[in-house]
Amino acid sequence: MEIIVAKHSGFCFGVDKAVKTAFNIQSDERVFTLGELIHNSQVIEALKEKGIQTIDDIDELRENDCVIVRAHGIGKDVYEMLKMRNVRILDATCPYVKRIHEIVKRKQDEGFKIIIVGDPQHPEVIGINGWCEGKALIIADEEDAENLEYSDEKICTVAQTTFRGSKYDAIFETLKKKFAFALKFDTICNATVQRQTEAAELSKVADAMVVVGGRNSSNTRKLYEICQQNCPKTYLIENADELPSLNNIKTVGITAGASTPDWVIKEVIFHMEDMTNRQEGEIDFSKALEESFTELKNNEVVKGKIIGYNTNDVFVDLGYKADGIIPMEEFIDDPDFDPEKDLLPGTEIEALITKLNDGEGNVALSKKRMDSIRGFEELEDAFKNEQPIDVLTKEVVKGGLVAEYKGIRIFIPASQVSDRYIKDLSPFVGNRIKVRITELANRRRIVGSARILIEEEKNKKAEAFWSEVEEGKEYTGTVKSLTKFGAFVDLGGVDGLIHISELSWNKIGDPSEVLKVGDTVTVRVIGVDREKKKISLGYRKAEDNPWYKIEEKYHVGDIVTGIIKRMVPFGAFVEIADGIEGLVHISQISNVRIAKPDEVLSVGQEVEMKVMEVNPEIKKISLSIKEVKPIDPVREGEEELEPAEEGLPTQHTEELTNTIGDILNEKK
Repeated sequence: MEIIVAKHSGFCFGVDKAVKTAFNIQSDERVFTLGELIHNSQVIEALKEKGIQTIDDIDELRENDCVIVRAHGIGKDVYEMLKMRNVRILDATCPYVKRIHEIVKRKQDEGFKIIIVGDPQHPEVIGINGWCEGKALIIADEEDAENLEYSDEKICTVAQTTFRGSKYDAIFETLKKKFAFALKFDTICNATVQRQTEAAELSKVADAMVVVGGRNSSNTRKLYEICQQNCPKTYLIENADELPSLNNIKTVGITAGASTPDWVIKEVIFHMEDMTNRQEGEIDFSKALEESFTELKNNEVVKGKIIGYNTNDVFVDLGYKADGIIPMEEFIDDPDFDPEKDLLPGTEIEALITKLNDGEGNVALSKKRMDSIRGFEELEDAFKNEQPIDVLTKEVVKGGLVAEYKGIRIFIPASQVSDRYIKDLSPFVGNRIKVRITELANRRRIVGSARILIEEEKNKKAEAFWSEVEEGKEYTGTVKSLTKFGAFVDLGGVDGLIHISELSWNKIGDPSEVLKVGDTVTVRVIGVDREKKKISLGYRKAEDNPWYKIEEKYHVGDIVTGIIKRMVPFGAFVEIADGIEGLVHISQISNVRIAKPDEVLSVGQEVEMKVMEVNPEIKKISLSIKEVKPIDPVREGEEELEPAEEGLPTQHTEELTNTIGDILNEKK
């Protein structure tokens, strides 16, 4: 006969924590559990042998007694009554259940009506209801949900941790139709989901299924129901003595409820295999539990598996008679920490034992101290091999920054934070940066440098840049600084200069009129000096030149409007578009001779003109006012003016694109 045992069977971590808490108590006080610690008669008997009694009424407690709160949890009012009786409370409530307590209390305070999906008589459900003042509506099945009247209330729905997931989903779909707004929390324990999923799969391939667990255990009954749907020969037993005859069975599957101890499962397997070397007689459960534990000591490095967490602690299975507990605050210092991803059940974790017994029967662990030990080893290795490390900056101190690597302080001098001078270091605080360890004398004196890495990276980029740069090539860079004569652009390890004359087609007085530090710009290389390591860049584009394809915009004979910008003895310059000026010669202003343009014109005056000539090569447009509407002067008693004096120029060409370099060359 082939025996297949479900991988996830027996104690879940909540039950495991409660049992270990009870068996680990060493006290002269009277010790009680409020209700059965777990739904398993063998464990309850073993606890009695240890002197731990089960009570159902808190009136049986006396001052200074010790009471263990079972994995199912209790209501808030019961907690308050226990405190008033001045008893020592050891809270073994399952972290999953505690999370539900927090949810219902918070959501009720926010105005939600609480609905609990589960068995109304189950102690877990009763305890949950106690955290919302006993006002929750308890739904056991779809029929209960269907019988509800429509309400405009908003509801918050939670489920008993051992409830069937598919059934919970179906009930919630019905509830959504009955209330104006429905919020659902997935509160079914992972261990429950794993056990039910495995039981369903195993029961499909087995000829018979044996479900081991207490008959009053909710999760065990649900496992039995799931298995029976797929395998008619499904048996629910509490121990090996109840095993049925399994003659003519080729394959038998075994699963167990979350309240079933490992030794009970082993006993069932031993009986089924008819092992010749198995022990005869009754099993000493307390002894079996003790013998299954490993030995630990203070300041020992241990490895364990995460079994759960709540807002205060992370619980770790160490294979010891007590679980390990790591304070949650040791995790949340990391800004990238995500409990839903980093604290998955089954994840292996390494920690240092700080106390074998924290006073509540748990092993106190420190991940931070463990990280510090491993972190220093990694720092030594990084220092020896000149490898970069990623550190988190914590604060600004005199002379630089203090950063941390796995709890170890590293000093970064101000001069080593960047490759340039930084007056205010505060923006770096809270960020991660890469550094190289430059000094490591001991744990108290560790120095790092980001500058070395930045300069090395820039040198690599510069070398690659100079090997491929050529005139006409375009690059994207960042404006690094501005001067009166232009803008310096970081091209990635190499700086290039955009001369002020290359920033705009219009005349500008300062580069800041076009760019600001930090701007991302696309530039083209217009000059390369490899010997002096200088790059000249162009920023303005040909298509942005106001004279670009000017002949397509203005034609001889067009009537245009413009503003007079300035006047000279031989005429007036008129702006007809941004960056485009044309000349109205003095002879093209009036029908009569005038000595100077300002006799009839003024700067800022708007005039209509006719285009007489367009010459894009020399950037010249000739205009005429008198061809449209001549402006004649009004002069009293003056004789007719003589024709315009000969010798005055009839045209003027002004090149607007001279650079400082051009002017200097002319002076040589």
